[in-house]
Amino acid sequence: MTIEQSQKLVDDWIKTHGVRYFNELTNMAMLTEEVGEVARIIARRYGEQSEKESDKNKDLGEELADVLFVLICLANQTGVDLTQALQKNLEKKTARDSERHHNNEKLR
Repeated sequence: MTIEQSQKLVDDWIKTHGVRYFNELTNMAMLTEEVGEVARIIARRYGEQSEKESDKNKDLGEELADVLFVLICLANQTGVDLTQALQKNLEKKTARDSERHHNNEKLR
């Protein structure tokens, strides 16, 4: 599935099942909440914090998909073409960082 297809799929889902988009501020708060859930899993599963028994069944992929869904909602309702935005972002990073990471001793 392309990013463009994902944006259309989410838009269709919202119009069919969600009635309408939540406003941008609500979606921003929801995005923050979802990122927090991802952070909790990462911190406990891969970091130094111990994982609670109740967190052991949490699906990281499902939580990342929640983040992606809300991010796509925000893009759709603010008129952002994520394909174009990602391409532009990668061009910027390539121009800025084409040698930087290769020359970073910490990454060797």
